[in-house]
Amino acid sequence: MLHIKQAVVVEGRYDKIALSAVLDAPILTTEGFRIFSDKEKAATLAHLAKTRGLVVITDSDSAGFRIRNYIKSVTRDENVLHLYIPQIAGRERRKSSPSKEGFLGVEGFSPQQLEELLRKQGLTDNQDACPAQPFTSAQFYALGLSGGEGSAQKRQKILAHFGLPSYLSAKAMRTILHCYTDYQGLAALCETL
Repeated sequence: MLHIKQAVVVEGRYDKIALSAVLDAPILTTEGFRIFSDKEKAATLAHLAKTRGLVVITDSDSAGFRIRNYIKSVTRDENVLHLYIPQIAGRERRKSSPSKEGFLGVEGFSPQQLEELLRKQGLTDNQDACPAQPFTSAQFYALGLSGGEGSAQKRQKILAHFGLPSYLSAKAMRTILHCYTDYQGLAALCETL
């Protein structure tokens, strides 16, 4: 079990139950899209981000990214760590059919898979970020991952290689990719694309 100082926000109560098995931290829910009209919860998230830090873990579908972006705007992305669940086709056990986009949500992962994902993306006991620095926009440009012909396609191939959600923007990708590889590893991978 991971013991962290930050508060964690997820979409729903089943996500909260799944994460409670691997995280010793306050876990809040957005109640899905209800967060958009719940000004008190939005204020709470902003306060938690400022005072103790906030970890955002939403599903890797379009709804999860809308919620994540709203939280970014509310917290001004200050002291916020964004962790991403891979896009894996499937359905949760409690559901009779897959989600609209067909991807597993947070609750669809086993406790072991969740803990491995959280550690891989830099969440470890009493720490709030990966030890390495995020990639810069200049590095992405130099590797052909932004600002050039075919850069979007290259980013999609790299996201797929690391099992990261295809919805990630170049900026979000730069902030998380350093948890998976260093510059030399990324450069070598880019040469194979």
